[in-house]
Amino acid sequence: MNMIAFPEQKSLDFVAVGRLCIDLNANEINRPMEDTVTFTKYVGGSPANICIGMARLGLRSGFVGKVADDQMGRFIVRYLEQNGIETSGVVTDHTGAVTGLAFTEIKSPTDCSILMYRDNVADLLLETGEVQESLIAGAKLLLISGTALAKSPSREAVFQALAYARKHGAIIAFDLDYRPYTWTSQDETATYYNLAAEHCDIIIGTREEFDMMERHEDNPGHEDRITASKWFDYRGQVVIIKHGKEGSIAYTRDGGSHRTGSYRAEVVKTFGAGDSYAAGFLYGLMQGWSIERSMQYGSAAAAIVVSSHSCSDAMPTADAVQNYIDTHTMQQA
Repeated sequence: MNMIAFPEQKSLDFVAVGRLCIDLNANEINRPMEDTVTFTKYVGGSPANICIGMARLGLRSGFVGKVADDQMGRFIVRYLEQNGIETSGVVTDHTGAVTGLAFTEIKSPTDCSILMYRDNVADLLLETGEVQESLIAGAKLLLISGTALAKSPSREAVFQALAYARKHGAIIAFDLDYRPYTWTSQDETATYYNLAAEHCDIIIGTREEFDMMERHEDNPGHEDRITASKWFDYRGQVVIIKHGKEGSIAYTRDGGSHRTGSYRAEVVKTFGAGDSYAAGFLYGLMQGWSIERSMQYGSAAAAIVVSSHSCSDAMPTADAVQNYIDTHTMQQA
């Protein structure tokens, strides 16, 4: 059963806070970056992708973040607006910061990498005073992601958003989204990830991301149940630990566990799967579906996105996800 009760009578279903950037995906697939000469531009950033995914699924969505005062920043805001996303919470930097860029290399369906340019990026300059309380107050669900915790003042802005969400009764989800190149050290990362997770109802991450958070804790066997149980001493209601092709497992506060597999897909690239999975899963919970059905829905959304060249542009509609479920067989975990 779905144990999460989302607040009613809110103007928005979903608000995300964090990274807005540009993905430049290689057009020459099966070729190393050194030999790639053309790329296609998309809006990127994990929370942005998830927000776009929620909007495509039909939810009223908004974003809290910061963009550069440049052509790329304007492209991002326009794209969000074209997808029906509320952008009053997206502010423009005027200090000379730039838009973050992610160049993707697609050597093969299983050998992909990302070359990031993250020096003096606007999204990490979001300040606490730029976080609109009214926008978060109007949301049923707030999503934060790990990258926004990497630097000040964005770090403090995330905690301000968390405070507003608690004040106004929103459910809070944390997509761990660990990007090591943004952080000074793993000790710093673990500290702020754990501090943020204490305030969250839903936590979603890979086994490796949770291992990073537990670097100073006693879980030598990297046992999923031990990992999840810690967060039920705080606000945690659902903890999902992803294991790639082997599927994922969700633990709930009532002691339950729910495992699901993955869908076979014609994989083009590996990135974007986690973002589409999160959007599909959270969408399912907000429809009042069971944990298992929501996980299945997220897995189908992920299969659609990894079969496409883009991440944000490929985020599927509700009809597309249901059609995929109806026409494909899930591989059991």
